[in-house]
Amino acid sequence: MKKQVDKTHYQFSHYVNKRRWISIWHQVDEVISLAPRSVLEVGPGPGIFKQIVTGLGYCVETVDIDSDLQPDHVASVTALPFSDGEFDLVCAFQMLEHLPYEESKVAFKEMVRVSRKNLVISLPDAKSLWRYIFHIPKLGDVELFMPRPRLIPLMHEFDGEHYWEINKRGYALSRVIKDFGSCGAHLKRTYRVKENPYHRFFIYKKDKI
Repeated sequence: MKKQVDKTHYQFSHYVNKRRWISIWHQVDEVISLAPRSVLEVGPGPGIFKQIVTGLGYCVETVDIDSDLQPDHVASVTALPFSDGEFDLVCAFQMLEHLPYEESKVAFKEMVRVSRKNLVISLPDAKSLWRYIFHIPKLGDVELFMPRPRLIPLMHEFDGEHYWEINKRGYALSRVIKDFGSCGAHLKRTYRVKENPYHRFFIYKKDKI
């Protein structure tokens, strides 16, 4: 496997806009809510998640194929160099879509293997939403989201980074949930980030053997 982008791709002013920053908040919130003793992050990107969670007192290790990103371990997610159940929690944020779909399932199965309890991932969801905000006295702002009508899902074309995205043609959410759910972990919940609906989160619990 070869890296897709140079480390300069992750420069703060270029990569971390306000919408992505909110998504990072959800990354941190979901992980620490599960109170893991050890965390493995696959594909750390600019390393922001590890810096925040480590600063909060959690033990985080990272793995990536790109040594320029200075991960703790240089390895492929499809062949993680760890023993079964080595980490309480394994996470990967906006990463698995950088692999062909069949390989992404292999990668997720590897993540499940090295997880002891939980997994948290996020993936791009291409279904367009219309966002409406209403202010109701004494209740505050109320947000509503309506899917943009589309009879035929868009076809995904590899852009040098993403091989697939949820709700593109052939990658319906129901298919992704079914395929990833057959990898040894069951889905507890999934949701889209209100301020950044392109990012959809999935929270998994490893199945008992």
